[in-house]
Amino acid sequence: MSSLSNFKIFAGNSTKNLAQEVSRLLNVPLGQSQVNSFADGETQVEIKESVRGKHVFIIHSTCTPVNQNYVELFIMLDALKRASSASVTAVIPYYGYARQDRKVAPRAPISAKCMADLLTTAGADRVVSVDLHAAQIQGFFNCPFDHLFATPTLARAFKEQIGVGPYIVTVSPDAGGVERARAFAKRIESSLAIIDKRRSGPNEAKAMHLIGDVTNKTAVIVDDMIDTAGTLTQAVDSLLKNGAKRVFAVATHPVLSGPAVTRLIESQLEKVFVTDTIPLSEAALASGKLQVVSVAPVLAEAIKRIHDHDSVSSLFD
Repeated sequence: MSSLSNFKIFAGNSTKNLAQEVSRLLNVPLGQSQVNSFADGETQVEIKESVRGKHVFIIHSTCTPVNQNYVELFIMLDALKRASSASVTAVIPYYGYARQDRKVAPRAPISAKCMADLLTTAGADRVVSVDLHAAQIQGFFNCPFDHLFATPTLARAFKEQIGVGPYIVTVSPDAGGVERARAFAKRIESSLAIIDKRRSGPNEAKAMHLIGDVTNKTAVIVDDMIDTAGTLTQAVDSLLKNGAKRVFAVATHPVLSGPAVTRLIESQLEKVFVTDTIPLSEAALASGKLQVVSVAPVLAEAIKRIHDHDSVSSLFD
């Protein structure tokens, strides 16, 4: 890393382990800061070292508790900006509210846009995120946005452990995820199948028709996140009914809310590959179904390239 003297990395509370690994890979000490709460629940942030004239990166996912983590990020951005940093980049591995990216009713908000406005108002000069639920969220920001992808990292891990070839089929759990599944299928040299899904309400979905052949094949379901795992487990049942021999899953963000962990344990999924954009709960870690693949190398390389004014997109060529 060039010009280390004007470069700093700070961590929010949500993804400290990931930030520490990025810091280790870059051989840059993690910035000293303290985030606490007052008795009434207000967030208190204290930056414990000078950042005057420095280029600062904050690594912090806006995962559960989403609102608390957003407020923490806003206040950290404000603190660093007021401390005369030269620039502040918000590295948000998981971007909360990303599923609220458009109006779904006449008087509904576009919450992903609201969060974008708040982040830039709080002081973000640039934003970095991994596998946005909707790519158009990049356009909600009036500052540079670097969209990173976990597919190459996850595909590499899958190839090393499960293999590649015509006996594997990559499955998109819905029509909207076909592009993501196609990119994964290309990397593991597999065929492609699609599940036609009908959604009846928030966190409710019913898997319907399967498009493609999975007979006597190892199926891998590819998605950007696992929330309640309802869609995923229904997809597993559909694939097995249609002749799949084994079923795996790959997802960037392990949101795992509500009954997700129980559903995964009870399902016939052999293994689920996820990343560390969101830390796993103790129950998830103990389930035996989940394997974490770190995106720290991707984040570290992206931060290095941003700092050195090199191309970030060429990371995924």
